[in-house]
Amino acid sequence: MADLGLLIIRLVVGLTFVGHGAQKLFGWFGGPGPIKFGEWLGTIGITTGGLLFSAGELTWLGAILIIIVMIDAIFTVHGKNGFWLTDGGYEYNLILIAIVLGVALIGPGDYVLIYKM
Repeated sequence: MADLGLLIIRLVVGLTFVGHGAQKLFGWFGGPGPIKFGEWLGTIGITTGGLLFSAGELTWLGAILIIIVMIDAIFTVHGKNGFWLTDGGYEYNLILIAIVLGVALIGPGDYVLIYKM
């Protein structure tokens, strides 16, 4: 059951990051598209990190990319608003950091895009 739980976490969090990155990079899903170079770089981290994380291959690298983007979001956008999400704070960013770090430390489980020997 642990492997199935890890798969669910990886797919939901990873694919959400892919979608979030596509909003910013391509303007998909009602997103604004790229506004400035810094946002574009952050989006690449979200998209690439989300794909690696959800696929379960190089999960640790995907987690690092996601964590970098979330730390950047905390320092550049959400940190000044305090902790709580209801005030625009970094609560959600911190939870995502904890989730991807936890999965990276545990490992992706047996259900990955590329078969593990």
